[in-house]
Amino acid sequence: MSTKGMFITLEGPEGSGKSTLITKLSPLLQERGYKVMVTREPGGIAIAEDIRAILHNKEYTMMDARTEALLFTAARRQHLAEKVIPALREGYIVICDRFVDSSLAYQGYARGLGVEQIWNMNQFAIEDCMPQLTVYLDIEPSVGLERIYQDHNREINRLDLESISFHERVREGYVQLAERFKNRIVTVDAHQPAGIVLEKVLQLIEERL
Repeated sequence: MSTKGMFITLEGPEGSGKSTLITKLSPLLQERGYKVMVTREPGGIAIAEDIRAILHNKEYTMMDARTEALLFTAARRQHLAEKVIPALREGYIVICDRFVDSSLAYQGYARGLGVEQIWNMNQFAIEDCMPQLTVYLDIEPSVGLERIYQDHNREINRLDLESISFHERVREGYVQLAERFKNRIVTVDAHQPAGIVLEKVLQLIEERL
């Protein structure tokens, strides 16, 4: 897919600071003269936000792992078609909170569905639209979850309620993905102060631009 813009994604376990980082990155890049669009997965558009509500509903603990994977993929496709791809074609830097690597780490690795199976399923949804840069914010699951529970403005969702062993497997999955896709995924230590993380990520983006 030929576009004028740049697709950047942020990944990481729960509580790694992705959402906070994105809100600070956008104005800094705009000050430098770039057109920036910030979005998230699942969500970003009406259909995907509705799917997000289902996926995050704490009452749906009975959700089958394959159902979960398919819902994430469906939301991803609509989000790409309706919002991300048009923005890239218009020359925007699109910064997205989560993308396909989340499915690979959470459903493929942590849920045990198989990374290759989830990758193949997502190829149908994303075609050839992959980020030029993915920043993986690495953090110990216990630290990330503690941040979540201390943030009273953040609603606790269904995935937050998983066992610590599940979140540890998510992190293991991300580490393996960072090794596999080392030309695209750059790891940043999210235990550092937020200001240092912001400076590092901004530098990474400007180097790619």
